[in-house]
Amino acid sequence: MKHWQEACSLFERLAELHRAGRSAALATVVHIAGSAYRRPGARMLIEADGRMSGGVSGGCLEADVREVALAALEHNTPRLLHYDTGDDDQVVWGLGLGCNGTTEILVQPLPPGAEAQPLQAVRELLGGDRSFAVATMIDGGAAGRILVRGPDGSWIGSSGEAGLDRAIDAALTEQLEHGGSRLREAGGARIFAELFSPPPHLILCGAGDDSVPLARLAADAGFRLAVVDHRPAYLTAERFPRARLHRARPEEGVKELPLGPHTMVLLKMHSLAQDRGWLENFLATDVRYLGILGPRDRTDRMLDELGAKQQERIYGPVGLDLGAEGPEQVALSIVAELLAVWSGGSCRSLREKGAPIHS
Repeated sequence: MKHWQEACSLFERLAELHRAGRSAALATVVHIAGSAYRRPGARMLIEADGRMSGGVSGGCLEADVREVALAALEHNTPRLLHYDTGDDDQVVWGLGLGCNGTTEILVQPLPPGAEAQPLQAVRELLGGDRSFAVATMIDGGAAGRILVRGPDGSWIGSSGEAGLDRAIDAALTEQLEHGGSRLREAGGARIFAELFSPPPHLILCGAGDDSVPLARLAADAGFRLAVVDHRPAYLTAERFPRARLHRARPEEGVKELPLGPHTMVLLKMHSLAQDRGWLENFLATDVRYLGILGPRDRTDRMLDELGAKQQERIYGPVGLDLGAEGPEQVALSIVAELLAVWSGGSCRSLREKGAPIHS
């Protein structure tokens, strides 16, 4: 889910640079094997003056990728980089990091006007709420070209060969059906086939002071955030700069809010009547997660008063058992639970997993 939000930011910045007549290079992780900090689709934007945004690793590869990207910009030539992060710092392209993995990164120089239509299509689709797929050519004279398959089957961009375009279209259709992003072959050419899936909506009912660090952390994690409250003094853009704000009471209903299985909800009004009212509204929807701040008895009482039964999607008390104290730590425990529920994570320590981190 971080993939979508990070791409939004980077592609918007790239558009700003192009409107100003400035170039930039886009570095994208296209393949990993073994241990790697970022997954395929992670990106970094390198501007012509050397400024960087985004990231392709935990900080160990960025400096080298930056130098390669600046050279690629100078010569207007894409590069495919291969990094071996094992123990042996004598390995060609190796950094001796001891991470026991390999990472391949495509560096695309993008001067103003390059790939204008596909890049515009990506930006527009990232402003929507449906999955779409992108293919980036890896090899040959077409390396760096971008092809986009929209959720309605629309097609933007070209490899330059009609037969290859059909093969790529079939590959992207399959990517939309089965998910994931990976390096693959289509029509005899190597492409990076990438699926963009919109991140979940998070509706936060309650704009009190303890919601400020929670909203900040949730937005950083990639959730599309809406904050709901009836108190204008609390519900301000200064307090929640990355959220859509909805001034409402429970009796006004939830029609204006993003609902469905792609939505998660947190109730933390610090008012039994308000929380009960919002709970009644959301129980009538198919939102995926209902988190309720406060002790278990309080949640049970509200359910009893509403004549409702406990459900698997109801998390009350909300959050993971981290021994949290104070708004910031409570926010961390709640967002950690949201991520675990959304991704199907186990919440156990990674040292107990016995398999690669991202398996």
